[in-house]
Amino acid sequence: DSFTSASVIVGESPKPVLFQGVGMAADLDNPLVIDILRASSTAYSHAANQDILEYPLAIGSNLLLVAGMQARNNARIVIFGSHLMLSDKFYNADVKAQSAVGGVQAAGNRDFTSNVIDWALRRNGDLRFSNVKHNKVGEAPSDAAYRITDEVEYSIVIEEMRNGNWEAFQGSDVQLEFVRIDPFIRAYLKPNSEGVFKVGFKVPDVYGVYQFKVDYDRIGFTHLYSTTQVSVRPFHHTEYERFIPSAYPYYASAFSMLGGLFVFSFVFLYHRDAVPESKKTE
Repeated sequence: DSFTSASVIVGESPKPVLFQGVGMAADLDNPLVIDILRASSTAYSHAANQDILEYPLAIGSNLLLVAGMQARNNARIVIFGSHLMLSDKFYNADVKAQSAVGGVQAAGNRDFTSNVIDWALRRNGDLRFSNVKHNKVGEAPSDAAYRITDEVEYSIVIEEMRNGNWEAFQGSDVQLEFVRIDPFIRAYLKPNSEGVFKVGFKVPDVYGVYQFKVDYDRIGFTHLYSTTQVSVRPFHHTEYERFIPSAYPYYASAFSMLGGLFVFSFVFLYHRDAVPESKKTE
């Protein structure tokens, strides 16, 4: 059997489970459906006492044994294709996995179903954020507009519901986007042991209205979305450097024009043409 890769739903390294029931087929184009447990490649679902006269609804890995769905408002539902899967008989049974070498082992039904039910009741995989801050490097948080090319720090606290308790989230794939219509900057947030995610970056040299946006959407976790709007202004006319190195050629051309005008004016004012000899004798 194939478990979903989201350990927050099925737990870490789930053991083989026993299943006796019906399979399900899900809409592959529906992004809200989660394939919690798939059947093996040789499985099919059909009435055991009837001949197979038509192609089954689904076969192989397209057959879902346990399916879940997380709605857009983060509400969750789980459907088990077998009620025996949650029975004491299967909880206390032994099983041998297809890939196992040697003897049998205890079935993983108890741990698997417990983890799935805890996820459905949002005792696991629930995320929340708080204490969103942003500021210039070395300064206190402020709502004032940033200036282009400023060095900025951003931080957010993210917590995860784990076994019914809020704990610091330690995900390594949370990203921050600095957006003005399209993202200008996208960077990974680095967490510490207390669940504080931080990142620093340089504000783009394009002014306008931007957003600090955290949009985290992963299988098994609730959708985390945070956005904070800020303004980015250009340099004031008093904030530019007195002399810009890239403008040195223009400075040189301006001073050369001034020098040329001075030389021309001096020659024009003090130059006298020589008088011809014929005019001197007259």
